[in-house]
Order: sequence, then structure tokens, then C-alpha cells
Amino acid sequence: MEKYKRVYATVNLDAIAFNIQQMKANIDSDTQIIAVIKADGYGHGAVQIAHLIEEYDYIWGFAVATAEEAFILRNHKIAKPILILGYVFHEHYKKLIQEEIHLTVFTFEMAKELSDIAKEVNKKVKVHIKIDTGMRRIGFQCNSDSLMKIIDISKLSNIKIEAAFTHFAKADEADKTSANMQLDLYKQFVSEIEEMGVPIPIKHCSNSAGIMDMRTANMDAVRAGIIIYGLYPSNEVSTDKVMLRPAMELKSHIVHIKEIPKDFGISYGWTWTTNKTTKVATIPVGYADGYPRSLSNQGWVLIKGQKAPILGRICMDQFMVDVTEIENMLPNDEVTLIGKDGELLISVEEISDISGRFNYEFVCDIGKRVPRVFLKNNKIVETKDYFNE
Repeated sequence: MEKYKRVYATVNLDAIAFNIQQMKANIDSDTQIIAVIKADGYGHGAVQIAHLIEEYDYIWGFAVATAEEAFILRNHKIAKPILILGYVFHEHYKKLIQEEIHLTVFTFEMAKELSDIAKEVNKKVKVHIKIDTGMRRIGFQCNSDSLMKIIDISKLSNIKIEAAFTHFAKADEADKTSANMQLDLYKQFVSEIEEMGVPIPIKHCSNSAGIMDMRTANMDAVRAGIIIYGLYPSNEVSTDKVMLRPAMELKSHIVHIKEIPKDFGISYGWTWTTNKTTKVATIPVGYADGYPRSLSNQGWVLIKGQKAPILGRICMDQFMVDVTEIENMLPNDEVTLIGKDGELLISVEEISDISGRFNYEFVCDIGKRVPRVFLKNNKIVETKDYFNE
């Protein structure tokens, strides 16, 4: 990719489509998918993914975390429902209502203010009631006081309760005892709400781990997050039920090669010292790009289908690798930071484990300095960067 030789991430849209189809095959036929594309689609490109899968009839719509993320999707003509999973601030209420964004509600006061503003602009707000069954973040607790408040919300003139949902805290663990307890608590509380004359048209609980391991939690919709991107929620879920293809690869190129004598320190702090004459290659990527500094002295990259260990500390914009055993090395040779080269693969999970992080965090942290290159049928269909702001 000549345009972005320093560093770029490829996003395979065919892999995204494959992953969506795989998860659909593992849920009930009448269960829809809410595609969670917050954090710019976990770093993969929310707009591009939304455009790709919006046409699928089983995609209910999309979920994001913030008002700004919702507005971006609307600005790019995404027509299906957009749900904000988290809190939204008062200053965004009017525009959110006008853009017909679906909102999460977990206090009566919030619902009342939304209803009042919606009345002023002659709109109704579709809300999803958040129920806290174990995360202890936002949401109504499952008690009589919450029940009365939800009933009061249902009576607000410009509020339409479209759904109620909860979020599993431990569904990605092999032991599903806690997740099943949360599911039972959710079902019981929603049943109490409906017994009081408040219908809940859409019920959704399952996250990615739930989609893979908890078919009993399918209900009307499921929320697919990390598995859209070909990454498993943990190493404890049943990977045989949903086969995934990682969508992202991260590439760079060598900018310099030199021989360093024995007993010379490398990079800040000289935390690595050569034990022999060593051929060292410099790669123009660093922690400012989201490449973890914690890979210092323990990570590796792929060059010409071979492993090249990281030497010394990763800098803000560069790091060095040992290429002594790799023949015919030249500046501008391609470097694979994430992905496949020949028969070898560096996975997001492997790099995340080495660096003491986890896969969600790694892909979300790949920064604005890293262009995205979108592929379909192995051809570039779009690129995205922030170099002309």
C-alpha cells in the first residue's frame, strides 16, 4: 500500500460479513441482531460496517456508546435504528430526538426531561429501559421502587418504551452460573413490568459471549460486539459453535537496517543489550499509534514469513527488531504487526496476552495516525485517514 507505507490497518469486509452470518446461524430464526459498532466499530470503521450490513433483514439496527457516535452514523445516511447504550447529556437531547435516535433510560427524571423536549418538537422518543442485574453500572435495580418508576415512565406522553435490556457481567466465563442468575432476574423483573400493564416489545440480554454460549438468552434480539470483528470474547467460550475470521491486519515497512556490535544497548534505558553482533531493523510505529509499549523486549513481528523479536523499549513513534536470521533484508520490506505472513500468524489475542492487555482494548486503541484500508474480494474499496483535517 504505497500511500500508507508507514503503517496501515486493513479491514476485511468479507470477514465481517462472514462473522455476522456465522452468528446468525447460532441464534433463533426470529431473533434479530443489534450490531454494536461503538468506538468506531472497535477500531474497524463504524460507518463502513454499518453500510455493509444494514441491508441484512435480521440486523435490527446499531448500538453505540455516545451521542456523537450516533450523529456520525446519521450523517452518513444510516437509516436503521441507532441505540445509544450509555448515558447522554442534556445538551444533546433535542438533536437526538430530532434525529430519532433510540435512547437508554435508567431514571425517571431523564425520561421526563426527554418527554418534555420531545413534546416541544412534536416527536416521540423510543427508549430502552436499562435493568441492572449485576454490572452495577447504570440501570434500574430490580425492586419495587424501580418498578413504580418504570410504570410512571410508561405514562409520559412523548415516551415510547420499545425495549428493556440488561448486560451480563460474566457470560464470557465457562461457568455460566452468574450469567444464568442475571438472566433469571431479568426475566422475572420484566415479567413484573408487563404484569403491571407495561408491554416490553423487544427484550435483549445477550452480548457476544451470550450469542456463542447461551441460546436460552436469545429473546427478541442479541447485541453482537467483539465477534463481529472476528475476535472471541475470551478463551473460555465455545469456539466450535461460531467460526470467526479476524477482520483486521496491521502492516508497516522497515525504514532502516544496521549492524550493532556485541554489548551495545538498544532504545531508551538500554533495557536490551546485544549478546553478539546483531542486525537491527527500525520500524516507524510506536505507542502513539496504539502499538503497546508493554511489548518492549517481549513482542515480535513477521518479516518475510519469519519472526523478528522486538529489541528494547518501544518508543512513541518507532521500535527495533532483530533481523539477524532473516536473509536478504532491505529497507521498505513489509512488516506484519498483526496478521498472517506466509505460514505464520500474529493474532490480536496473542499480542494482547503478551502485552498484558485484552483483544477489545488492543483494536480500540489503534489510533488516528493509522489509516484504515477496507477490502472486499481482496480489492481495496475504500480508505480512511485523518491526514487532511
